[in-house]
Amino acid sequence: MSDYACHPAAPHKKLRIPDWYVSSLMLDRALDAILRRVKKFDRSHDIPYLAGYSVDGKTIFIDRHLPRTFKFRGREIAVDRYLILHEEVEKTLIDQLGLHYLHAHQIATRAEQAAVRADRIEWRDYDRFMQRYVKRIGDERLTRVPDDLDLKPYRDEHDFDLIKRMITALDGGGLPRALADRKLRPLLENAARTLASKRKKRAGKKRKRLQTASP
Repeated sequence: MSDYACHPAAPHKKLRIPDWYVSSLMLDRALDAILRRVKKFDRSHDIPYLAGYSVDGKTIFIDRHLPRTFKFRGREIAVDRYLILHEEVEKTLIDQLGLHYLHAHQIATRAEQAAVRADRIEWRDYDRFMQRYVKRIGDERLTRVPDDLDLKPYRDEHDFDLIKRMITALDGGGLPRALADRKLRPLLENAARTLASKRKKRAGKKRKRLQTASP
């Protein structure tokens, strides 16, 4: 069983409450079930927005700079399990249901929020901790980007500047060049071209609207 599960040794016996009953313990068990299905967990790379997943969905990435725990009312809270839940739910909704990233992200965030609250942790405190590191890590130079990181979230967010920084990281030796050139670079460059084209089209449409509105 995953080390991130709340009951690493105890068997999961059927609970004596209705299946439809809203229960923190049931949610905890459901989260454990998801964590047990994670094929590979990676905390050795720089990951924009703190966490992500591989293209094939078999690896969950969490940024190497994010602390593994934070303090909440005297408790030491392990954070990886909530991020893994978020990424697994998000990736599944995108791949299996074809949802847009922003829609999948909203649902995954609600699942993450429910799991945090089920453990009697204030979402406001948890989110404040996360946001502090999102900003800090997002402003850093990306030097260790995984070659199989799924870029769909960044494309859907139209984060052109972030994708350019990731290409710069490859140029600076953030990955073995042969591996980077074969896998990640073509994906990044294609995403950059796509976003640049969309920017150009939007700018053209804006100019046309302004010209039409001018007396």
